[in-house]
Amino acid sequence: MLDLKGYETSLLEGAWMTLEVALLSLLLAMGLGMLGALAKLSAFRPARQLATLYTTLVRGVPDLVLMMLLFFGGQVLVNNLCSWGNDWLNGWLAGGDPQHEWVAYLPEYVDVSPFIAGVLTIGFIFGAYMAETFRGAILAVDKGQLEAAYAYGMRALQVFRRVLFPQMVRHALPGFGNNWLVLLKTTALVSIIGLDDMVRKAGLAAGTTQLPFTFYMAVALIFLVFTALSTLLLKWVERHYAIVSR
Repeated sequence: MLDLKGYETSLLEGAWMTLEVALLSLLLAMGLGMLGALAKLSAFRPARQLATLYTTLVRGVPDLVLMMLLFFGGQVLVNNLCSWGNDWLNGWLAGGDPQHEWVAYLPEYVDVSPFIAGVLTIGFIFGAYMAETFRGAILAVDKGQLEAAYAYGMRALQVFRRVLFPQMVRHALPGFGNNWLVLLKTTALVSIIGLDDMVRKAGLAAGTTQLPFTFYMAVALIFLVFTALSTLLLKWVERHYAIVSR
């Protein structure tokens, strides 16, 4: 039994934070992935090119590098936009009046939350992987079913909701499950940008107690619990859709 020296509550709080980041990132990744898949299969060439650029860049750059770029670069971008917005608003309201005093209508400095940055970054990264997973699943659906739905008089949204989506889910589940498990482990990177997740809590506790093996082993065990439960849930969903599709 691991002796956590009274840091059990702290680690559990960090585990909950890790789970929140993972689930919100998954929702964002699914949305971006579906949009990316539909764009790559679209007849509209600019949409295909944009989606291809997105998936190529994200899959070609390490996750840690992207996290640092988006966190620090995003913070600089937001503050530059606020500064530009204040300048523009003051110039527009002054209307050439030299007596007009400068006023900060927008925040002069925005400190981007590590939680929001972590969710957006991980969701953005895994949206590219989900796009490829969903694209393959859509291509696996029998085109004859889609043509029959259109011939029956269904509109595009009805075809997607009633025919395409239920069929593609079954084909997407194996790849989706793999992406989710990798995403869950990738949340460990948010400790780099200062979020008090499970890994950062363990690092602080390890530094205080000089017991790094104990605390990082606890983190590893908690991740194993998360992944084991996820695997069981995914297997149940796969069996459910296998029965429904028969």
